[in-house]
Amino acid sequence: MIKIAPSILAADPLNLERDVHRAEEAGCDWLHVDVMDAHFVPNLAYTPAVVARLRETVRLPLDVHLMMDHPETLLDAFLDAGADTVTLHAEIEGDLPGMLRHIRGRGRQAGLALRPGTPLETIQELLPMTDLVLAMTVEPGFGGQELEMPVIGKIQSLRDSGYPGWIEADGGLKEDNLGILLSAGLTVAVMGTALFHQRDLKATVSRLHAMKPGEVHG
Repeated sequence: MIKIAPSILAADPLNLERDVHRAEEAGCDWLHVDVMDAHFVPNLAYTPAVVARLRETVRLPLDVHLMMDHPETLLDAFLDAGADTVTLHAEIEGDLPGMLRHIRGRGRQAGLALRPGTPLETIQELLPMTDLVLAMTVEPGFGGQELEMPVIGKIQSLRDSGYPGWIEADGGLKEDNLGILLSAGLTVAVMGTALFHQRDLKATVSRLHAMKPGEVHG
């Protein structure tokens, strides 16, 4: 069954606690937290303090995506705050192998994210150090964008390679395109506006959990 990870970037910032409780009660599996530094991407969001409060508020695993040029500066702060998974970007400079080992050494899951135009081959040697690969299906930084369909081939290639970890996608995921992503090998769906804008979130999550590869809704 697909894991559903609502992105709090699409939640109401003035009612974040209400919305994350709503996601938990609806049966979502993880909570996705996008951290942005206004350098790697042109937006700014979320601090370790927010993650710490989320950890106190919900029982869902916290899936923290560091869209940062220098994640090493705050890596331990996010781990100390309660992140269960920490995902770094393959495109940054720095000691990615060392950071991935450090995350795992702290007993958490380590992930690598790829922008839509970044080839899968660039992380081939790092895959054994990861528990998750996040294929960005839009350019990171803002919610509400349309999914870039060519990225589906990247997900398919990763699945066909026998990668044993989680295969996650983020950006433009909806009920009407989730089936094709499942067919390609997706195991974790990050969804923002497609979830938080639903009146009956529990019914939506139930439909998503029940979806079969290739099935089309909407």
